[in-house]
Amino acid sequence: MKNDLQPLGDNVILQPISEEETTKSGIVLPDTAEKEKPEKAKVIAIGPGKTLESGKKSEMTVKEGNTVLFKKYGPDEIKIDDEEYLIASMDDILAIVK
Repeated sequence: MKNDLQPLGDNVILQPISEEETTKSGIVLPDTAEKEKPEKAKVIAIGPGKTLESGKKSEMTVKEGNTVLFKKYGPDEIKIDDEEYLIASMDDILAIVK
């Protein structure tokens, strides 16, 4: 996939990480259950950065391989070779998981 898609500007390609939750009573909630919390994904590719008014590029704060939390409804969903990916702006990424 990496060679198939190169993000532009401050966009980032993410591969979603699905996580099942288990309630205290032991009921497993699949990742398809409605939830409003941030989502988790692995950074697959990053763009060169947004061009600022000065003509310089903004610095990208994530790197390929990082695991990040992002806004649930921020990124756009795409499908390549039956794999689902997300294209997110740096503004949609909330944190890097260490």
